[in-house]
Amino acid sequence: MNTAQIDTSLFTRLRFILVETSRPGNIGAAARAMKTMGFTDLVLVNPRFADAAQQDEAIAFASGAQDVLANARIVGSIEEALADCNYAAAVSARLREFSPPVTGPRKLATEVAANAGLRVALVLGNERFGLPNEIVEKCNVLINIPANPAYSSLNLGQAVQVLAYECRMAALGDELVATEVGFQGDAAGLTQVEGMYQHLEQALVAIDFLKPDSPKKLMPRLKRLFARTGLETEEVNILRGIAKQILARCGER
Repeated sequence: MNTAQIDTSLFTRLRFILVETSRPGNIGAAARAMKTMGFTDLVLVNPRFADAAQQDEAIAFASGAQDVLANARIVGSIEEALADCNYAAAVSARLREFSPPVTGPRKLATEVAANAGLRVALVLGNERFGLPNEIVEKCNVLINIPANPAYSSLNLGQAVQVLAYECRMAALGDELVATEVGFQGDAAGLTQVEGMYQHLEQALVAIDFLKPDSPKKLMPRLKRLFARTGLETEEVNILRGIAKQILARCGER
């Protein structure tokens, strides 16, 4: 991702706002959840402790996300927290009689990721009481995380993690393929794969696993199996090496 893409991406347009958080540990857990998904903008509205982001419990729960804590801003009102945002989403498990439209995390993430003109705030409330109605009513939408209705309790850090994950997935889109962890080799060519099938068939005949006068559907099934894997050149070479050793042990070269 180049600099121009980053500057207009959701990673720089999304802010997490925690309102009147009681436990410094929850602030640290939220910072950790944000950082693991690539987000850094954290604002605290009237936390219980003025130095909440610097307390030992917050630092311990942040587990390496101390930079997010260090850069967190503490403000005295929701108006200050939302000052340069033009779109706000309240996060609540409790639906209100009078509230903005209700949406889910995935739909919200998809919509805001697609609109580069939005500076988005996700607003989460106090651990015990959630968000007051007057703050919910200031928001454009209310996000309800579709948890188990028999037990829908998410702690603050977990809620931030769910939201940050969905926003990351929406922001990256097709780029996820290019950022997958692990080695990815060159895809094997059709000629290479066909040569491997012929070599493998010879080996299977040599060990009497495949009877050439009655092959039935073994080779078509094997081809179907390997076709689902997306064979790479090195993998084809490995399979041909196995076939070569089988033939060598059977006295055929």
